[in-house]
Amino acid sequence: MTEKINDLLRRVEEFKPKAEAEIEEFRIRILGKKGELTALMEEFKTVSPELKRELGQKINKLKSRAMERVNELKASFKNTPASSSSIGDMTRPGTNDTIGSRHPIAVVKNEMLAIFERMGYTVADGPEVEDDWHVFSALNFPPEHPARDMQDTFFIQRSPDILLRTHTSSIQVRTMETHKPPIRVVCPGRVYRNESISYRSHCMFHQVEGLYIDENVSFADLKQSIEYFVKEFFGEDAVIRLRPSYFPFTEPSAEVDVSCVLCGGKGCQVCKHTGWLEIMGCGMVDPNVLESCGIDPKKYTGFAFGMGIERSAMLKYGVKDLRLFFENDVRFLNQFDSAL
Repeated sequence: MTEKINDLLRRVEEFKPKAEAEIEEFRIRILGKKGELTALMEEFKTVSPELKRELGQKINKLKSRAMERVNELKASFKNTPASSSSIGDMTRPGTNDTIGSRHPIAVVKNEMLAIFERMGYTVADGPEVEDDWHVFSALNFPPEHPARDMQDTFFIQRSPDILLRTHTSSIQVRTMETHKPPIRVVCPGRVYRNESISYRSHCMFHQVEGLYIDENVSFADLKQSIEYFVKEFFGEDAVIRLRPSYFPFTEPSAEVDVSCVLCGGKGCQVCKHTGWLEIMGCGMVDPNVLESCGIDPKKYTGFAFGMGIERSAMLKYGVKDLRLFFENDVRFLNQFDSAL
């Protein structure tokens, strides 16, 4: 066996490849699972105990040297200048490679997050495949609520309920479960709902939701935060209005409208001649939600809000068909290079 080890070590030292591909073939032949070194290791199992120490050291030395030799040879080929024949004809005209651009959804999401980060929010993340507790139960959805119906939600497993999250509010629940107030987070992410695909709806879209919990947080704080965001995102001339609404996880709740950025509030086809466009829902966090997440509702209050990134991008850039965001047409995407 000693002769076999010495012979293999000699061949390792004397190996001189003519092409880089030969190095990989050599590595597999010597160090591969079915290589010569593996065969030596199998034979080593039958060696008498008094020889194992000596032969084991020699095999380890052989293995280390073989690996070093392979790395040395690979490095020598990389450092060798390529010949003119391998490069090709340097006088031929070059090709114009198409350079990609960032997706408008990513552009708008990053702009939104930058605004909220200036307001003191941190970004939180969570899984897209969730359970019933984090998507519905902890958010005060009663068992008979329509959002639990299969027409809205993609269920993966019904017992226990495992589903694709329908909103990023699940991240808010996870944050409240693991962090003590004060909490100020913004939660971006992709969500899924079992809806028909059209120019204004899709079964997959993106949301940004925010949560602020502390002592003495009021609805006035919520309105001021939203107004600051709208003016930063849509421009100083943007005006908001709040309409009473209902959400299981907030009380009181409101829908937020912004003056139409396309017609300046005068009325057009996009805003249905009302001068207003709905952009988000919001409200004060329901005490039941706080209690479910282990936060004392008698000591702390908070507000939450959420908006669709696609809808905001459509309003900001005048896009009239939501499906364009998912088709990856380079002609459409290149229009947003100036937004980077």
